[in-house]
Amino acid sequence: MLETYEWITNATDEVCRHHLNEEYAVLARELAGALARKRPSPLNSGSLESWACAILYALGRVNFLFDRTQTPFFSAEQLCSVFRISKSSAAAKAKRIADLLRIGVIDPRWTLPSRLPDHPTAWLIELNGFIVDARGLPKEEVAYRKGLIPYLP
Repeated sequence: MLETYEWITNATDEVCRHHLNEEYAVLARELAGALARKRPSPLNSGSLESWACAILYALGRVNFLFDRTQTPFFSAEQLCSVFRISKSSAAAKAKRIADLLRIGVIDPRWTLPSRLPDHPTAWLIELNGFIVDARGLPKEEVAYRKGLIPYLP
């Protein structure tokens, strides 16, 4: 799997360097690693180009990459053309990734770090049966230690 992982991360790094940013590159490496560690790994079937594209496609969905009002913006068509993969293939593999790793639409685990401060759900925790924003609680550090919030604001 090491060769597969390296090929995919080299491809995603290159696209991120030219079209996206370093945050996407880091998350793409993490996502490729998570897929490589799955047993059996889905990366063993299909072309490596399609997996590299699907990884960025899946991350793009979580981080609104395909929304013109966001920065960076890169359309799904542009992303797929860089890898020479059809949009339907990339979308299908991205859905497979999301299903395998249980990645939600605005999943804080796969959100760009620069977007976490404004993330709508990353800071929500249940406290005594109520959903509250942890940033307003005096015990933020306890929530951080328990892994309920991503970092101390």
